[in-house]
Amino acid sequence: MVPLRPLGLGDIASASFATLGRHWKQLVGVMLAVQGIILLVMALLAGIAIASVYDHIEPVFDPPYGQEPSAEHLAPFLVAAITLFVLLCAVGLLGMAVLTALCPAVLREAVMGRPTTFRAMWRTALRRTPAVLGTLALTGLIAGAPVFAALAVGIPLVIASASGGDPSPAVVLLLPALVLLAAPVAIWLATRLGLAPAVAVMEEAGPVAALRRSAALVKGDWWRIFGITLVGSMIAMGVSYLIQMPFQFIGMFGMLPFMAEGGEGTGPSTGMIVALVFGFSFILLGSGVSQMFQIAYTQLFSSLLYVDQRMRRENLVSAILAELAAETAGTGPTATPGAPGTPAAPGAPAAPPADAPPAQPEPPRTETGPQPDPRPNGQADGQPNGQADS
Repeated sequence: MVPLRPLGLGDIASASFATLGRHWKQLVGVMLAVQGIILLVMALLAGIAIASVYDHIEPVFDPPYGQEPSAEHLAPFLVAAITLFVLLCAVGLLGMAVLTALCPAVLREAVMGRPTTFRAMWRTALRRTPAVLGTLALTGLIAGAPVFAALAVGIPLVIASASGGDPSPAVVLLLPALVLLAAPVAIWLATRLGLAPAVAVMEEAGPVAALRRSAALVKGDWWRIFGITLVGSMIAMGVSYLIQMPFQFIGMFGMLPFMAEGGEGTGPSTGMIVALVFGFSFILLGSGVSQMFQIAYTQLFSSLLYVDQRMRRENLVSAILAELAAETAGTGPTATPGAPGTPAAPGAPAAPPADAPPAQPEPPRTETGPQPDPRPNGQADGQPNGQADS
């Protein structure tokens, strides 16, 4: 499935499709479970937020004619809305961390040629979720720091210029210019740290160690990894769009009765409601399927880039062959240094070659102690056999 040699763009793309096709049950099963849990938690949080400010909703959105919403009703509503937004973002990031940890875990078993199960992948993904979550958060902060700095400088200048009456065109154009200058730096940082999630799962590293390891693996190959990552993202977006198109077509076709009867001025009939629900359900289903494919393919593609870098720099193939030989010999899985799932020092060979001669056994040691007397009991020195002491 995954060639045990340095991989090109075609190898990485085809191996990503092959891994996705062979292990789709485990991937889809865990993804559906995670998304189901995330949606339930989000719905619960939204319900709690709405219930907490239910008495303030009508005064905010439907105040008396000619009046603005009062601060008494507006302040609790804004606090609840901001809190809900932050919590939903945190829950979404947590779900994304689980899905990001899932794909390298599946690929690790695919590289070793081992079968996967839903339970094993679920446990591995959950176990590595904290490290992957920290990796994603740190990567976002580090890569987004140049853009955040540009916004922090440009927005106050634009506001100060606009408050004076006639804003200066130079100040207005300053914000886009700063963002354009910061974007290349952010892209460079994001590519340099892009292999960190795969490192966090396959080498079971912490967030900071995973970021350092990713930077070391990308060093010297930034343009190659950036180009391959860009092509992989384009493939994922193109295929996900092709997946979504039939669902959108069926959904729009199903809503034709609703759109045809909508202009008669009468209330919605049962058929119109059924057609509307049918159409929106198909559109949402297509969106969910395409999103799952895009996430899985993108993460598998990035994880294969990590495997390729280790094959090129750290002789990962020899480590994999050594571990497979140990398993074939009946010794069971071994923690071969450098194999997927075990850390290796950057730049160091992962393991000795598989065709290295075996170590010679040590010669047996001779005991040098008192030896037992082979003569019959009671026979003295120099006495013939059969004569006893009188």
